[in-house]
Amino acid sequence: MINFDSNCLNNEPNFFKKHSCDDNKEASFLNRAARKLKQFLKMNISDDFKLHLSTVSQGTLTLLNCTSKGKGRKPPSLGEAQPTKNLEENKSLKEQKKQNDLCFLKILLQKIKTCWNKILRGIKEH
Repeated sequence: MINFDSNCLNNEPNFFKKHSCDDNKEASFLNRAARKLKQFLKMNISDDFKLHLSTVSQGTLTLLNCTSKGKGRKPPSLGEAQPTKNLEENKSLKEQKKQNDLCFLKILLQKIKTCWNKILRGIKEH
């Protein structure tokens, strides 16, 4: 996997504050996490890594038997027009967002792995 530990912030993204792999919430967490992974397929990452993300996401959804549930998307919010920023500031913000996305992706993959391991350990114990 890509190594970007040193640049990641220590604070935990809101997604993990709202969704965790606590007892009796494993399937719900994995379902949301797998769907979140799909969003990263649009990033500028290698084709091999995109294949890995797709496999993890689709495999998880298939194992959870959630692939037949389809929800409609919310229409995009029109909101207020945002003031335009200068080019240099936009570039800096894009780089920061990309770094934050990579950090989130790394944490997400780790938590998916940990959650699956928790489930598998529970199966072996029974």
